[in-house]
Amino acid sequence: MAKIHIRLGGYQGPKSVHTRAAVRFGEALEREAGNAVSFELVGDVIALGRSSGELPKMVETGELALCYMSSVRFTPAVPELQIFELPFVVNDRARTMSALDGELGDRLKTKMQKRTPFRALGFWDNGFRHFTNSVRPIRTPADCRALRIRTQISELHGETLAALGFVPIPVDIKEYVEQVATDRFQAQENPLTNTFNFNVHKHHRYITLSRHFFGISALICSRSQYASWPREVQEAVEIAAREATADQHRLAADEDDEILAKIDPRQNEIVRLTPDERAAFVQAVEPVLAKYRKTLDPKLFEYL
Repeated sequence: MAKIHIRLGGYQGPKSVHTRAAVRFGEALEREAGNAVSFELVGDVIALGRSSGELPKMVETGELALCYMSSVRFTPAVPELQIFELPFVVNDRARTMSALDGELGDRLKTKMQKRTPFRALGFWDNGFRHFTNSVRPIRTPADCRALRIRTQISELHGETLAALGFVPIPVDIKEYVEQVATDRFQAQENPLTNTFNFNVHKHHRYITLSRHFFGISALICSRSQYASWPREVQEAVEIAAREATADQHRLAADEDDEILAKIDPRQNEIVRLTPDERAAFVQAVEPVLAKYRKTLDPKLFEYL
């Protein structure tokens, strides 16, 4: 019987916590499934000239069996995921990831399976997001005024950043990385791991530890491919996904301190907000948060 070839796609380099977790997935899958499968990691589709946003479509069409992707790509089908696009909602990383490993994660997986062509196998830690820019230190909302900022392709993120005074420009990470050295973007927001591994820090002197968003990624599988696999392969995939997800959470939790230790203070200025300074940002985006609180199940906020 021919081996089942399982390809997992991503959009980051070998040092990223996502890629390292994807490697762990492959190792666990081959251990659990034995000769029934062969595994291939397509670690960085951006290096192949593709955009990160193409990954879910590649899974849907069967070019890949699995990928990881920011949850913002799935909110049109699963509005409950908007909880992770709202500003200053997540403060406790460990509590949030525990909820995603439990009842909250089960709820979101069920919604994704009903409303998308995908089966969510786990939710990965995409980190607290921070502002960086090439113009000036950001300590107050006034410092954001009129700065052109690259954002994820999320209307809600754009709303939040506009409320702070930024001029949001939503583009795929591929386009942003290609143009980070130009004057099209003066600012961006990302977890520290992306800021460092995509070399943004080489172009943006100022890094403000704002923690304004907390992101997650979904590890997704083609529902149709999953259904076609023998039961023992399905079980191996589920075990591998659990191991990779646990590993990813551990790596991500350690990553911020590791990245900060790598930043050269001669090249970058780290801005640590005081409680009062952070409160000013929270106040500035409160109308956005209030608007979406009316549309989302209050139980979602209780998980976090």
